[in-house]
Amino acid sequence: MSQRESAETMGLQAFSWLLGQENLVGVFLNATGADQGQLASLARDPVFLGAVLDFLMEDDVRVIGFCDEAGLPYGAVMQARGALPGGNVPNWT
Repeated sequence: MSQRESAETMGLQAFSWLLGQENLVGVFLNATGADQGQLASLARDPVFLGAVLDFLMEDDVRVIGFCDEAGLPYGAVMQARGALPGGNVPNWT
């Protein structure tokens, strides 16, 4: 599996986790402008999956909650985000 495919898989996992968080779903939908009728088609869009990971990374509590449930290291979200469209993070060193 390529790095991009792995990142898309993690994005889908994060999206699924997010949909299970009643206190975050509305916040996420408002932030993205998506409505519930679009979610199935958006889940196949790598740009949207990047937005899911961006949303998680806005709050450490979200990253920790997702990673703990998925059994992933906390840095995995940022690594996956870098492999999706728009995720190029400048290296300042």
